[in-house]
Amino acid sequence: MQASTLRPAAAARALLSVAALAALATTAHAAEPLKVGFMYIGPASGAGWSYAHELARQEVQKKFGDKIQTIFVENVSENDAERVTRDLAGQGAKLIFGGAFGFMNGMVKVADDFPKVAFEHATGYKTAPNLGIYDIRTYEGACLNGAIAGKMTKTNVLGVVAPVPIPEIIRNINAFTLCAQAVNPKISTRLVWVNTFYDPPKEVEAAKTLLAQGADVLMQNTDSPAPLQTAKAAGALGFGWDTDMTQWGGDAQLAAARLDWSVYYSKIISDVLSNQWKPGNVWIGMKDGAIHYDKFSPKLPADVRKLVDQRAKDITSGKKPVFFGPLKDQSGKVRVAAGAEMPDADKLQMNWLVQGVTGSLPK
Repeated sequence: MQASTLRPAAAARALLSVAALAALATTAHAAEPLKVGFMYIGPASGAGWSYAHELARQEVQKKFGDKIQTIFVENVSENDAERVTRDLAGQGAKLIFGGAFGFMNGMVKVADDFPKVAFEHATGYKTAPNLGIYDIRTYEGACLNGAIAGKMTKTNVLGVVAPVPIPEIIRNINAFTLCAQAVNPKISTRLVWVNTFYDPPKEVEAAKTLLAQGADVLMQNTDSPAPLQTAKAAGALGFGWDTDMTQWGGDAQLAAARLDWSVYYSKIISDVLSNQWKPGNVWIGMKDGAIHYDKFSPKLPADVRKLVDQRAKDITSGKKPVFFGPLKDQSGKVRVAAGAEMPDADKLQMNWLVQGVTGSLPK
């Protein structure tokens, strides 16, 4: 049997087809999406800190489309952070965001084993050649909460449901108190520590304790709306924290300091896609669009709304910083001299409470 042959035109078409397939394969390989992993300490739905990160993940997935593939793991305990981080890297994630302070040591260990993966850790202080750190100046939102609380309280006693005594939380407690005292010098702030970021039953009990101590406006730094719900049920007031919590607080939510992590995530993803990423130490806030202060209650008087709007402008412009001296700690020791602004380096290591806070830091 005579071997089959192709005419010149057919052969040319065949060669073109092979070339086209090769080009498609190359293009498909080049266009392989960047796999981005996210870890949350709490649930990815509902409200609060972890949900704010999840909203940001959804936003960047929408923005970058098929250029990225995002995956997330929720309810990651601090003890499990290393395993989950390692698993995400093993699944092929080339960029991993860890959204909780307690993930720090686990991420540092895994980063050393995966030098070609970019790691980003929220609220921590340890870095590596392939591990950057980032945070939002949440104390700015806490300050605005304080300005409102100082005007809305009838007892002059405020309450904070606090998770763990790390600098971020201490800054928020102090900012809340200082900005309340600025509009109402009679203010005192009570604390109850729950020693966890997410435990709704504990958060409820903490809120009840604060209410029993006379607090009539509460702020929580935990990851659920439970304290706000408890305040509402008792006829007290509170705030949405990290996300809008109107669904649970109704008009008892005076306002919400909503975090927008997509501002940072978008930049980092763009940098990784363009091979421009370098680990950094980034702290963004209201002026960067990372905090949206809104969702005001109809109970909020017009003059209080005007006051808080002006305070927000003063923060973003730098006209009136949150931590501006003179500032004293609970013992009366001057921590920031009159006329001086506390430098970021000191804010990042804050381990003391301001005058007017009743309670202590857990050992």
